[in-house]
Parts: sequence; C-alpha cells; structure tokens
Amino acid sequence: MSSINTKHIDNSPVLYMDGVTVSFDGFKALNNLSMTIEKGEMRAIIGPNGAGKTTMMDVITGKTRPDEGTIRFSSSANQAKNTNTDYDLTQYDEAAVANLGVGRKFQKPSVIESLTIFENLEMSLKGGRTLWQSLFHKLSQEQKLKLDEILHLIDMSDKANDLAGNLSHGQKQWLEIGMLLGQEPELLLIDEPAAGMTDEETMKTAELFKTLAKTHSLMVVEHDMDFIEALGCKVTVLNEGSVLAEGTLQEVKANEDVIEKYLGR
Repeated sequence: MSSINTKHIDNSPVLYMDGVTVSFDGFKALNNLSMTIEKGEMRAIIGPNGAGKTTMMDVITGKTRPDEGTIRFSSSANQAKNTNTDYDLTQYDEAAVANLGVGRKFQKPSVIESLTIFENLEMSLKGGRTLWQSLFHKLSQEQKLKLDEILHLIDMSDKANDLAGNLSHGQKQWLEIGMLLGQEPELLLIDEPAAGMTDEETMKTAELFKTLAKTHSLMVVEHDMDFIEALGCKVTVLNEGSVLAEGTLQEVKANEDVIEKYLGR
C-alpha cells in the first residue's frame, strides 16, 4: 500500500472530512463540507431534500469522487503497537472502501427473499461466497459464533430458518443491518432506517443502534425526529452541501437558521 494513501496515527477520529466539494453540471451538491466523527460515536444527519446527504455518503464510500477536499478513515482493525491506519478514501473505489471497514446500508432493504434469514447472513460474512459455494461450505466454529451473535443482536435467533420474504419491512431492515455486520465494518453509514416502520419497530431500531454504538461508529441519515430523539446522539444539519448546525437535537431545533431553512418548511 502506498504511503501516500495510508499512514499510522494515534487517537484519530474514525472519519475526518475537510473542505469536500462535489459539483454536478455546475451545481454544488457538496460545498466545502467539513465534519469529524469520533471512534465509537453515533451521529445523526438531518437536512432538507437536496442538502447533500446522499452525495456525502457517496463520496465517503467511493461511489463519487470529490472535486476537492480531504476524506480520511482511521481503521483500528489491524492494530500494530496500538496505532491506527489512516486511509485517504478519495483514493479507493466502492469495493475497496467496503473492505477497509466502511459499511453502507441503503434505504431500501436488499435481502434475498427466497433464502432463509440464516442463508442471507451466511452469504454476507466477510470474505463472502456465492449461494452455490455456501451449499458446500462448512462454517468454522468462529463463523457459527459470529452468526449466532448477529442473530441474537437483531432478535431473530428463533427465526433463523424462516424465509426472508416472509419478514415485515422492519424485520427486513434489521436483517440487512445484520448482513452489514457480517462484513465487520468499523463505520456504518445507514440511510433512513426508520422509513416505513411502525412506531414499535422504530423504537426497537433505535435500541439496536444504541447497542451497535458500543462497538461501532455510526452515521445515521434520517428525517424522523422521534427516532433521532430516541437515539440521543449528536446531530449535524446539512443545507446546500454544507454543515448548517451541530449539537443536540434540542439545540439544533432551537437554531434560527435551522428553523428557517429546514424545520420551518
């Protein structure tokens, strides 16, 4: 790995963005965006449609290259002498960024409905395999324990052999989060997880995320204010591709600029 793209540093934030700009046909989807997320932090991202939330996730995950700016990810997965490896994410494509430890969950679940919950999770394991390979692959004890842990976390231990197609919308969201965990990401980017959920499912998802935040860093893009309130985490408000405000949910809801440009709409 080139020394240009990685370096060893200590106590760095898991994600560092500075001056990130992305233009599409002259329109600045991101405009000098700067943000820092610490290791073990859960951050909620809110903002009006067109604020740059999706583009921000795209540049973090390597789907879109920024015109300018810095995006660094600090991984502790392969620690040597208590140092972290710092990656310049602008130098990697989507597959490489995922392998570094950045996992992304889109709004719409993409589980394979004709497979069981267990089979979906098995295929998602890091160093994953095709369905055909899974039929003839014997899981190691470590892999079995990992799958049991994920099933317990998403509250599906008793449904492992049920078809994914029979799950409710909320349960499919939880299964896909479990599939994301199978990739062993350090940073999870999750897009509108509460969309389409019942009130009960929404609160259960908030509890799941608070559990995940004990061992992962999370960036959660969401519109549901009740869900964000249940997360109880720091909130960043985006508007026109830049950070408009940051703080607790109560602080940003009281911010005059936020009221004018987002909440008042």
